[in-house]
Amino acid sequence: MQKSKLWTKDFLAVSLTSFFVFVIFYMLTVTLPLFATDELHASKQSLGLIVTIFLVSGIVFRPLAGKWMTTLGQKKVLLIGVFIFLIGSILYMNIHSLSALLLLRVLHGIGFGMSTTATGAIVANVIPEQRKGEGMGYYATFMNLAMVVGPFVGLTLTNTLSHTAVFTVAAVSSVLAVLCSLVLRVPDVQASSATNEIQPAKGLAAFFEYRSLPISVAGLVVAFSYASVISFVSIYAKEMGFTQASSFFFVVYAVCLLASRPFTGKWFDQYGENSVVYPSILSLAIGIFLLSQATTSWVFLLAGALIGLGFGTITSSFQSIAVKKASPHRRGVATATFFVFFDSGMGLGSFLLGILSTVAGYKGMYVFCSIVALLAIAVYLVLHGRKSQKQRIISQNESLGK
Repeated sequence: MQKSKLWTKDFLAVSLTSFFVFVIFYMLTVTLPLFATDELHASKQSLGLIVTIFLVSGIVFRPLAGKWMTTLGQKKVLLIGVFIFLIGSILYMNIHSLSALLLLRVLHGIGFGMSTTATGAIVANVIPEQRKGEGMGYYATFMNLAMVVGPFVGLTLTNTLSHTAVFTVAAVSSVLAVLCSLVLRVPDVQASSATNEIQPAKGLAAFFEYRSLPISVAGLVVAFSYASVISFVSIYAKEMGFTQASSFFFVVYAVCLLASRPFTGKWFDQYGENSVVYPSILSLAIGIFLLSQATTSWVFLLAGALIGLGFGTITSSFQSIAVKKASPHRRGVATATFFVFFDSGMGLGSFLLGILSTVAGYKGMYVFCSIVALLAIAVYLVLHGRKSQKQRIISQNESLGK
């Protein structure tokens, strides 16, 4: 039996849209604190607000975007989101005060929340059903590459040219995201189904997909532990004397993720979710623990490899599970539900772990986060893993019966 085609023009367009948006997100995440300090003379206490306000505005608008997709259609919500994101990217060039920067971060967060929720829902409809795990894995790879490209380009431009160069690249990348969105063809199943066949959800159900909540809670726990990496690994590396190695941390992360991607997505589809999720969470936990014990650059980079292999696979797997749980017309809401919890875990983790690091040090913080990652195995098992295993056994028995 011939496989349905995965690498279509629409799959590439939505994946590239996501890539350019996330490149800007990660590029500005690492460079805006430097800009605020160098150009706006912001205090250290206010730097955390630059990321927090952005994430909060995105979290607030994710469920709204999910609801709007059921009425306006996916592509319209995507285009509104990327155009808001483009406007925000251009306006960074005219910021001269911290208050103006924080207001702009609210606007930019809205565009980010809407566009990334829309791309996550669209790609779920573009990917053939029988290749859902594989396709979501490759889609997530574009986001993981953005995690490497964004910080590398941003810090290189900041160190060699200027902050204006960073904002120029952000604006150009936003234009590319808009162009990719415009050529994307999206079957608006949400709009037609919601209008003609299915009664619109009411109350909180209009904003959250209840069937996706269990895996979303598991995602929150994983994101909380991973926040220790994205928020503090560069500072930890400097403290430990791994400054040179730190520039290669996410490169190793990406290489290991890319090397595993052709296998993990297929395993997800062929052998079930549990066969991929349990080893991935374990890999993340071991990687974070290795960070706490790293005394050489090689151990530090090995930790990056295990974290990349684990976390990159977990995010694509969890997102795939979230959208599979929902009806086709509710995939936008399911995507929004997952990312609301995921972003909340990341934001909460960054805040609380920053406090913990002042008490226990970075080594103690990473030991704690490795335990949290292991806890995610139990959370996943209770909320989803056991049910998934039972369903798989039932499906296998039915197949044998036929």
